[in-house]
Amino acid sequence: MTRSHPDTTAGDAPGGVDPAPDEATRADGLPALDTDTDLDAALEALLLVVDDPTEDEVLASALGEPVARIRVALQRLSAAYTAAGRGIDLRRVGGGWRFYTRDVHAPFVERMLLDGQRARLTRAALETLAIVAYRQPVTRARVAAVRGVNCDGVLRTLLTRGLVEEAGVDPQTQGTLFRTTELFLERLGLDAVTDLPPLAPLLPDIDSIDALVDGIDDP
Repeated sequence: MTRSHPDTTAGDAPGGVDPAPDEATRADGLPALDTDTDLDAALEALLLVVDDPTEDEVLASALGEPVARIRVALQRLSAAYTAAGRGIDLRRVGGGWRFYTRDVHAPFVERMLLDGQRARLTRAALETLAIVAYRQPVTRARVAAVRGVNCDGVLRTLLTRGLVEEAGVDPQTQGTLFRTTELFLERLGLDAVTDLPPLAPLLPDIDSIDALVDGIDDP
């Protein structure tokens, strides 16, 4: 006598319950980001591996999500980190988003990484950097005219540290123009140069010292 065997087709599991499906995926094979929790987690993963502030559009493209949804999620994440008082802070700086250590914990971070030693810019470098920041793009000769001293060495230091960069040539004097960099904005926590505090009126008007630098060879 032949026994009948129960049908064991896919979908029939012990107890009559189908096995739980694997994690939901999209048509492109990537994990689905249907919930805010899923999206936030994916954004965190991306932001942990970027070296520079990353634009909304780049993050949206990487995740295959609308830019508008990404922007809302970034704001939500940033607010959540702040509300929880976490040691990391999600900030928009230099036109993009990146994780930073929260300012209140900076002394501990510096102590661990720098053994208490912090390389500071000299007063001359800070003055020169301020002139470039508020009058950019500006030539070496004009910076020197504002400060009243030669600034070649200081500008080399700022270039080496990545705080300023060359920005072409002045069409009138053929002098090299200098401007601040994305790193400068990042270090100050600014999104754009226009976010600098209104200190420019404290510096001499570049136009008023043109006569002092005309004819100066500034290669």
